[in-house]
Amino acid sequence: MPARSIGTGTLSFGMVSIPIRMYSAGESSSAVSFNMLHGKCKSRLKQQYVCPKDNEIVPRDQMVKGYQFSKDQYVAFTKEELDAMAQEAQKAIEITEFVPASAIDPVYFDHPYYVGPEKGGEKAYRLLNEAMKKTGRSALAKWAARGKQHLVLIRPVEKGLVMQQLLYADEVRPISEVPIGDAELTDSELQLAEQLIEQIASDEFHPEHYEDEVKKRYLEAIQRKVEGQEITAAPEAPKAQIIDLMEALKASLAAKGEGPAEAPAATESDDRATGTEG
Repeated sequence: MPARSIGTGTLSFGMVSIPIRMYSAGESSSAVSFNMLHGKCKSRLKQQYVCPKDNEIVPRDQMVKGYQFSKDQYVAFTKEELDAMAQEAQKAIEITEFVPASAIDPVYFDHPYYVGPEKGGEKAYRLLNEAMKKTGRSALAKWAARGKQHLVLIRPVEKGLVMQQLLYADEVRPISEVPIGDAELTDSELQLAEQLIEQIASDEFHPEHYEDEVKKRYLEAIQRKVEGQEITAAPEAPKAQIIDLMEALKASLAAKGEGPAEAPAATESDDRATGTEG
């Protein structure tokens, strides 16, 4: 079944403009979602907004949006004021620069879209695809939609293009905020870890080898409920306890059917890391 276009526009670089169509790259409807029901009669509940100060239900036509600038202090905006500040939707996606394909850390990746050529734009579309593959570069571009301006990455995939919406720099927290510490490793531990990585390594990503097991479990349980069956909780798997890092690495390798390589002789750095020096 052909993909359904969710919008049209133009993708431009230099003086070249390519008429395009955009397509969603994901299926959000594939997620399992539940509705809130009244436990007594199983009727679906309706959401209401209640003012805690006046203790009354507030209808939507009496609601305004506000921004909290300090604790319990807000400035309110009308719909007209918000519309005046919003970015007007634009059909043009303007490429601002080309960067190496590996220059963008995936932590910046947000929502992906497929981009295809509109009628008459096939040649220019293929030209951009082939040129980016030849140069090993992807394109950064500006795109305005749904009242916002987005930074996007255009990258070639096979014969097509993917438009990856990116997070802005102030939307990504630095890894330095995560407490990591500075643990010391021994050469033996590192060698076994490298051996374990190579043991289960692949040169290609095959997404078809994976499935959402939790979603599958939900759907099976839902079907049993529909058929009037009772659901019993599965016994919890015992939690693994790592007592010794070296023993855990050796056990991991043995579980995969490959014993660990002979560990190297203890070095001075090993002695320091394990506290056996002297």
